[in-house]
Amino acid sequence: MRRRDFLAAAAGIAAVAANPAGALAATKQRPGASALPDLGLGDLPVVARVRARRALEHLKVLSDRIGPRIGGTESEHRARDYLVDVLRGLRYDVTTQPFTVPDKYLADIVVPDGRSFQSGASKSGALGKTVRAPFVDVGDGSQLPDLTGRIALFVNAPAGDGPTLRAVERGAVAVLLGRVSTTANKSPAFSPVLTQTVGVPVLGIAQVHVERLRALGAAELAITTTLHANLTSYNVIADRRATFPNRDDKVVMISAHYDSVPGSPGANDDGSGTVLCLELARVLRHLPTHKAIRFALWGSEEQGLLGSRYHVGQLTGPDITRIAGVFQNDMVATSHDPATAYWLLSVDGKDNATTREVAEAAKRLGYDPRVHGPVVRGSSDHVPFHEKGIPAANFSWRGEGGPAQLEPIYHTPEDTIAANISLERLQVSLELIGAAAYRLAATR
Repeated sequence: MRRRDFLAAAAGIAAVAANPAGALAATKQRPGASALPDLGLGDLPVVARVRARRALEHLKVLSDRIGPRIGGTESEHRARDYLVDVLRGLRYDVTTQPFTVPDKYLADIVVPDGRSFQSGASKSGALGKTVRAPFVDVGDGSQLPDLTGRIALFVNAPAGDGPTLRAVERGAVAVLLGRVSTTANKSPAFSPVLTQTVGVPVLGIAQVHVERLRALGAAELAITTTLHANLTSYNVIADRRATFPNRDDKVVMISAHYDSVPGSPGANDDGSGTVLCLELARVLRHLPTHKAIRFALWGSEEQGLLGSRYHVGQLTGPDITRIAGVFQNDMVATSHDPATAYWLLSVDGKDNATTREVAEAAKRLGYDPRVHGPVVRGSSDHVPFHEKGIPAANFSWRGEGGPAQLEPIYHTPEDTIAANISLERLQVSLELIGAAAYRLAATR
């Protein structure tokens, strides 16, 4: 028997002995699968044990308790500390990798019932300031009333400085700029770009918050703007050694980014990929392998893949050669009805070690009709690895028409557990990546 087959058999037998009910359930047709599974023994210790509901408990902390996790700010640091605690509790060798990131311009808006929400702020507006005043909905700003002592809410105003400058001239103490999309896609929060400096806070609010403010009527708001300067973001890296030494000292990486955009609690993007990593770290920690396993959770992806680019930039030639594959998980649990395709996304659209293993796992598990690709797609943390010649791909649920078909609430405050997480799709993602990564790690 080949050593890989021996390892798989040993792990499979151990899984059956430790959890016979779970092993039996794993051999039945999976929810959402098109056929009965034809599992290898190496699949059993993963498929019989991964649980989306366990991952959900971590997601409640990241998305519900911490909320928006903006790169380099205290919110991202709270998430970092949670990830470190979980992974160290699983007995991984955990390190944090600091790197500097640009300043952030954020704001908090509190409505009369005490609820608050986060938006972006303009660096050209007043920062470090709190304003309390009623707001006035001025629409696109084509006609402005006297705004003395009031907050001006613009919706779909023309681009540029004009609306803000005219509101300030009319006495506004703060300016809210909002967009309401004419398509199904909701508009996110943003930091408005102005060419002139003004003496009042200027905020870019998400569409859902425009809608909520309009439902309130002329209510008093409390607005606080904050400059977050001299920021440090962090990657969280967790390693476990191979059970048996291999000549090339190879490592298999499973990764996700744990930050989110301003205003968004980032349940699917990318809390889902993050908690997939945590659950697989639990399941894979003691399984026998020929390759080491590394979990990498990236900071500041939303600012331009900053965490993964920094990490790859620190790798030496031998470090690069050592990596057998990178399974990057970004948006792996959306509940958006049309997002029924699980996409294999490589930068060049070609197969590599990671896409092949996931496709083969899909066949064994009976999920292959749901799996599409590989097709060309960048825009996630697999890109820096691909640029160094490392086999890497991004894995994600998107629409059947192509990987550009994202859920309408992508990057918005509505990316919550309640509105945008499917436990079934998270379970499928866990099984596919778990079975694929373990098979690659168990291969000599």
